[in-house]
Amino acid sequence: MAAATTITITGAGGQIGYALLYRIAAGDMLGADRSVRLRLLEIPQGMRAAEGAALELQDCAFPLLDDVEVTDDADVAFDGANIALLVGARPRGPGMERADLLAANAGIFGPQGAAIARGAASDIRVVAVGNPANTNALIAAASATGVPADRFSALTRLDHNRAIGQLAARLGARPDAVRNVAIWGNHSATQFPDISHATVDGIPLIDALSGTLGGEAAAHAWLDDEFIPRVAKRGAEIIDVRGSSSVASAANAAIEHVRDEQLGTAGGWTSAAVVSHGEYGVPEGLVCSFPVVSDGSGYRIVDDLPLDARARERFGASVAELVAERDAVRNLGLL
Repeated sequence: MAAATTITITGAGGQIGYALLYRIAAGDMLGADRSVRLRLLEIPQGMRAAEGAALELQDCAFPLLDDVEVTDDADVAFDGANIALLVGARPRGPGMERADLLAANAGIFGPQGAAIARGAASDIRVVAVGNPANTNALIAAASATGVPADRFSALTRLDHNRAIGQLAARLGARPDAVRNVAIWGNHSATQFPDISHATVDGIPLIDALSGTLGGEAAAHAWLDDEFIPRVAKRGAEIIDVRGSSSVASAANAAIEHVRDEQLGTAGGWTSAAVVSHGEYGVPEGLVCSFPVVSDGSGYRIVDDLPLDARARERFGASVAELVAERDAVRNLGLL
């Protein structure tokens, strides 16, 4: 077996961190032939929870788990890291303006990016899970001097999975029969879940919806009035029903994001927020969600897909939000 892969998880004592740890140690992220070392980073107040999780990991006796270390020192946590999942983030509190939220998270993700630059392995790959994920990834990348920006990404796989789940349920299909859905833009309510290139069992998805709903006009009405808003606001729906935010589904999406980046995509594309190089007119340097593929060496944007006027309008609104977030962070002197 090859040398163990070092995986750093921030906010590891929180609920998403807890949901991640055991699946990673069981091999769900990197497969049954790659052993792992886990580095759990927490703030001092969260150390006891992370230490308790480490005790449980030991009690599971996972054969692929070489080692667990719990720390509140970012330099220790990211030393030699091959993969980093930046889960811990400051949530938006009552009365908090978006600029305040961005500034608070810059105080978390900026130092973590700097620590990654100081000590991570040369092949480091980083995914921001904590929200606002796209801009948190941008901040971390800007602070990681010497680390290529394209090593940083943000999680929109949860939005991608939510879209597939909604479509599969509406059509009575298996989720794995739905292919080539795309999430464009920001991981926020402005995101655009796009089915214009999607298929179900090889049939154009819009045709399948039209057959189910009684015509193309009815299909487009369902997409605009129900599907797109529900995918974009699913997190709020979960909070309303469950009483707390998404945990297991967020952890699952993070595992799938890293798995496909590391092991490669198959049978179509997925969605991830990655650094733009100007694709689809998105300003260079923004961390924006696109349809992506991977051969195991990192995500690559699926370029040159046709987008109609309706799609470009929705995508453009989400990109405008990302630009505003970037400018707000820049105005605070954080980029």
